[in-house]
Amino acid sequence: MAATASIRDLRNNFPRVKKLVEEEGEVVVTDQGTPKYRLTRYRPSGRRTAPPPKDYLKRLCRYQSRPISATAAKALHDANRGER
Repeated sequence: MAATASIRDLRNNFPRVKKLVEEEGEVVVTDQGTPKYRLTRYRPSGRRTAPPPKDYLKRLCRYQSRPISATAAKALHDANRGER
């Protein structure tokens, strides 16, 4: 059977309850004498793989498959610049 602690114990004596969780593996928390909650140790999921790196050149090529010519770039620059 798991160890028990009250909500008051959590508030006033948390280090003791933490030690109980580490030793027992599980603590049932009672609220006014009735069991309400269960504290267990946190276990992270087994998957710890890093996501693959982003291929920015591939993304760029998807949106702009071939580079624009120098004359087209100058025309675009002049059009965006306006009357300045």
